[in-house]
Amino acid sequence: MEVDTSGPVPVPGTLNLGNGPVSSSQDLIIPNGSATASHPILSRGNSIMPRKPLLPPDPTTSSEDEVPVESEGPSWTMPLVRPELLPTGLCYDVRMRYHCELDPPKDRTDYHPEDPRRIYHIYRELCQAGLYPDPAFNVPIIEKPLHRIYARSATPAEICLIHTIDHYNFVAGTARKTSLNLFPPTEPTDVETGLGDEQLMHLERTLDSIYFNNLSFTSALLSTGGAIETCKAVMSGEVKNAIAVIRPPGHHAECNRPMGFCLFDNVSVAARVCQAEFPEHCRKILILDWDVHHGNGIQQAFEQDPNVLYISIHVHENGNFYPPGPYGDHLHCGAGPGLGKNINIPWPTKGMGDADYLYAFQQVVMPVAYKFDPNLVIIAAGFDAAAGDQLGACFVSPTCYAHMTHMLMPLAKGKLVVCLEGGYNLGSIARSALAVTRTMIGEPPDRLEETSPTKSGAATVDMVRAYQRRFWPCLGGRAAGSSRDFRNPSLRAEDILRSYQKEQLLDQYDMINLEIFRKKISKSFRHQVLGTINYHKAVPLMVFFHDPYHHQTRGDINNVVNIQMYDTLGWYREWAIKEGFALIDVNFPNHHYDVDDLDSMTYDKEAEMATRDKERAELAVYLWENYIEPNDASPIYFVGVGSPCKEIVHLLNNRDTFYNRLSGGGIILFIDTSPLFPISEQNTYYLSKWFKQNSLIFIAASHA
Repeated sequence: MEVDTSGPVPVPGTLNLGNGPVSSSQDLIIPNGSATASHPILSRGNSIMPRKPLLPPDPTTSSEDEVPVESEGPSWTMPLVRPELLPTGLCYDVRMRYHCELDPPKDRTDYHPEDPRRIYHIYRELCQAGLYPDPAFNVPIIEKPLHRIYARSATPAEICLIHTIDHYNFVAGTARKTSLNLFPPTEPTDVETGLGDEQLMHLERTLDSIYFNNLSFTSALLSTGGAIETCKAVMSGEVKNAIAVIRPPGHHAECNRPMGFCLFDNVSVAARVCQAEFPEHCRKILILDWDVHHGNGIQQAFEQDPNVLYISIHVHENGNFYPPGPYGDHLHCGAGPGLGKNINIPWPTKGMGDADYLYAFQQVVMPVAYKFDPNLVIIAAGFDAAAGDQLGACFVSPTCYAHMTHMLMPLAKGKLVVCLEGGYNLGSIARSALAVTRTMIGEPPDRLEETSPTKSGAATVDMVRAYQRRFWPCLGGRAAGSSRDFRNPSLRAEDILRSYQKEQLLDQYDMINLEIFRKKISKSFRHQVLGTINYHKAVPLMVFFHDPYHHQTRGDINNVVNIQMYDTLGWYREWAIKEGFALIDVNFPNHHYDVDDLDSMTYDKEAEMATRDKERAELAVYLWENYIEPNDASPIYFVGVGSPCKEIVHLLNNRDTFYNRLSGGGIILFIDTSPLFPISEQNTYYLSKWFKQNSLIFIAASHA
């Protein structure tokens, strides 16, 4: 294990904020007695009101001296700034490191896995990468660095949105003078001096994977408060998205007991606070938990809530992996009004890797997430499935974490919060958190190696998908109570032809379906984008944008035998493959519709033509940003056939990187009866000249 060179291990009982020790009691929120009637969350007429933004803490005072002023009502408005122009947020507070073991091993080689250095190593990695301007790290800073979000102690009212008052008092009792009966009568608590070290270590031995010192309560309040402030910063438009580097973790903490290194359920409390403070704009929340352990605390908190979708990807081992028991299996799908809003993807064994997690995302997570359409996405980001973590023993790479983050970012208009949970290899969690943060800032993820899911991984995902179909028809199969007659489905001829063409291209050139994970893009484009498996490699790439099959009829048009279909690009594909090109083939259907609503497939030409061009342009931009521009292919050629030539010109006019990325390549357009499109000079005078020098245009003789 790495040795922390940032300073001495914190000593329980003092807080060093840079200007000398400060008594830990100044940082504690202590309820006055245990009277239920006076507790704010249990008395009628009380509510949590939005607070004004917190200022950076004064190093000469403790966090509790900086109490924000209560507003008289909602004082915020939804931001007018375009979300993509906002910075990414970072929440980090050194005081969360003061939760540590009372009696660490003397040889300093076998620390508790939930090591205080975990959050510092992540913070240091972000600073050394130039993402946040800490003066201690003399490195170049990116143009738009991370925006600091300051943690503060969560209030009893906020904690008790999820936990019982007895649970709150229990954790609080580890840090103050108390008369609570935490120990058997034979070991009474000393009311005058509070809990001593021996009593806390005894308590540690009686609980489930928990340790305490007199500052654990302080760190836990800051961890939960940090999660709250981070989520509020995203919801209020202070930042576009954010990462909360917080500890102790929280997703195992249940409503009435701490467990699994977790004292308070940070993510669940933050979600409840956002629902309370932003009722019109944060009604539905998606919590995606990729920690290698099942988040039993989060599942318990929202089991009956129809407005919170909890999806957990974790090692289960048939109930033998922590937390033990059947609660994390695929059969637990929520209860009551929350039935169907809990999805567990339980790996049967350790050793899962990138392809298994991406397969779970493609087959289950993303289809359900888009259908749920959340207002806020929170990732319970444990990095203990990362390669190198001894507890998780899986092989997820930083690049895979980045890709999963990238897939979630289009949801909720970009409102995404990453809250640290587990992860116990200091190097692995730092590299993984950096990859995730870079992606949130806007950098494209690195390319993943070509892999396929393991047999057990694919079988698990398919099992979950099949079981969840009863709640989520988007996963395939018939919706419960549907009256649609599937014995006589209505299908469009162009879809049948593309399906046939897809099978032919798979057999001939090993072309695979390239998934589209963005809700606003028409579902008509599903299965219309194909690519060879080497499309991202450092080889020449040819991208085809084309209309559907052309056809010619001889004789009776009502007899299908007389209809012949022509694939006008067949020869070009064959030539490109022989010459060593990778291919991306995009078929632009003539008619757009919602494939989930087959009963509404009556074509309205006027209504569709009004939106078709916009939807096509959105698809072209999505493919450019996610599949073409960030890959290693070079040179790149675009070939347009028919009306989709317009989308290639759209990319040239609206994406500054387009003509530079096509350096050494070019554009070939085959225009039939479609109109010609001008090259814009809004961005640079050079576009027209570049287009003239790097394009070939063939126009049909019948063109008007």
